[in-house]
Amino acid sequence: MITALMPEERDSHIISTIKAYGKNLLGFIRKRVNNDADAEDILQDVWYQFSNLVNSEPIEQTGAWLYKVARNKITDKHKKKSETLLDDLFPGDGEGDGDTSSFKDLLMPDDSTPETEYMRNLFWEQLFKALDELPEEQKQVFIWQEMDDMTFQEIAELTGVNVNTLVSRKRYAVLHLRNRLQQLYQEITKY
Repeated sequence: MITALMPEERDSHIISTIKAYGKNLLGFIRKRVNNDADAEDILQDVWYQFSNLVNSEPIEQTGAWLYKVARNKITDKHKKKSETLLDDLFPGDGEGDGDTSSFKDLLMPDDSTPETEYMRNLFWEQLFKALDELPEEQKQVFIWQEMDDMTFQEIAELTGVNVNTLVSRKRYAVLHLRNRLQQLYQEITKY
């Protein structure tokens, strides 16, 4: 248990905690995210939260606390990516009779139930089936952009394809996915 520490003691405690948990915590995070940059960002957020908290309130089990915060940060990152993906696939611009916010609430609830888990799994299953129907170039640019958080410029540098072509490929992918997932969207939002 950590009580109020002097600045030197606080810094020393933070450094020793980073040395003790840093490598394993980064490995834990890396297994649960898509790339090293995301893992390092999450780890940095964990250390930032730890350094702000260590002097203000006691932490009884430092390791357990660190892993819990890391899990929460990973969940937040996945939820944010999924919400962005839902915005792209089902924009709330007045088209159609569905309400995108209720669809998001169902797929991204604060509390998970067997029904919401089933719906979420069904959505992802149907999304990946629809992605498999796309030409490989469209599928890949969609995955890189939406799921791996790559910019069009990064994809262009990786592939040698110009940005306008990549934007066009993604647009065709999104149109196909919207069309393909529209029935599931309507079924889920009518409840």
